[in-house]
Amino acid sequence: QVQLVESGGGLVQAGGSLRLSCVVSGGTFYRYALGWFRQAPGKEREFVAAIHRTGGDSDYSDSVKGRFTISRDNAKKTVYLQMSNLKPEDTAVYSCGARDTILTAPIPRDYTYWGQGTQVTVSS
Repeated sequence: QVQLVESGGGLVQAGGSLRLSCVVSGGTFYRYALGWFRQAPGKEREFVAAIHRTGGDSDYSDSVKGRFTISRDNAKKTVYLQMSNLKPEDTAVYSCGARDTILTAPIPRDYTYWGQGTQVTVSS
């Protein structure tokens, strides 16, 4: 059984930084492309960033490009999301997803496994 557990969320002032972590257990981590998504109250889940199975390629939504960085550590079975210059509109529950394929995808339904999420709140 594949499990994903996120951590690192919290309350931060605008302009601040946070690093989210997502630990994957019960599966073959190196096989997965991994993504971060977020969902704000009353809104649909939206794509934030994703990283290729090999870690050699990554994608970002336009709203976070240049501010967020996704990375992975296969030895620790962990994917990270470094968030900098945070804005109030970044406030949401952030979740990580895994898919057993090489390529990343910006669509939530293309991911098989999900964590419960971690809350990020950015105050103005």
